[in-house]
Amino acid sequence: MPSILPESLLWSAVFVAGLVTSLLIVAVGVFWQRVPAEDRSYYDQLPPLLRLLWPPVRAISFSITARFPPAWLERTHRHLALASALFLMAPEDYISLQIVSGLVMALLALFSALILSLSVWLPTVLGFIFGALLPMLWLRERRLRRNREILRMLPIYLDYLTLAVEAGLNFTSALSQAIANGPAGILRQELNLVQRDIKAGLTRSKALRRLHERVAVPEIGALVAAVNQAEQTGGSLGNILRTQAERSRMERFQRAEKAAMEAPVKLLGPLVMFIFPVSFLIIAFPIVMMLLHS
Repeated sequence: MPSILPESLLWSAVFVAGLVTSLLIVAVGVFWQRVPAEDRSYYDQLPPLLRLLWPPVRAISFSITARFPPAWLERTHRHLALASALFLMAPEDYISLQIVSGLVMALLALFSALILSLSVWLPTVLGFIFGALLPMLWLRERRLRRNREILRMLPIYLDYLTLAVEAGLNFTSALSQAIANGPAGILRQELNLVQRDIKAGLTRSKALRRLHERVAVPEIGALVAAVNQAEQTGGSLGNILRTQAERSRMERFQRAEKAAMEAPVKLLGPLVMFIFPVSFLIIAFPIVMMLLHS
């Protein structure tokens, strides 16, 4: 009798565990069928790492983040717009990506803490916080890279606009010529949106203000203010565009000078940490060997 009771309890535990596992699998399957399929015809292609995380991101976006406050989603929408990531994911998907990234890093931290026999709570919490911050760092870097590209291309497009306006075209026709002949990139896409807004019925000043809201670069703001002021006062648009082109080109040269002056300071860290110690070892090794043999 004593040997029968533990065996029956063991089989009962196995049966209950199997039943619970089966119910969880069925629940996950039913929930997964409720998640609608995403139509990415109008979205950009996801990076390889995001493709691996995208199924749980879509599941969380469908179940949780769609119920977040509209103000939170609107703020996320603006951050995505400033980084040109609106055609990559929706605001709900971005918040879900933060949650999934936090959970993945928390699991990695938990696994590492168990292997090292450490306390699991602090590494897990820190791992979740770090994982949730990773999409923010990625979005910030994407925005900075986008702004650098816009500032690099701005003088070229201003030259195209200046030549077209001084040749006798109005601003809308000059914008079409700049888009048709200018180099491909983020700025070309944004100017194409300005042209579409004008064709849709918006005034030129309103379309340019929307450009500044999407880009949020001071140089674009100065250009928009100058063009709108020329429209209101009846000034020469060609002269204003030429002045803006010269100013933009001068500011780009100043940014290049600043980066060149900052380069030696940024090189001090790698020099002190890596290059100087290796150089000292190479110089000191023959001297030490000569002293040891003598």
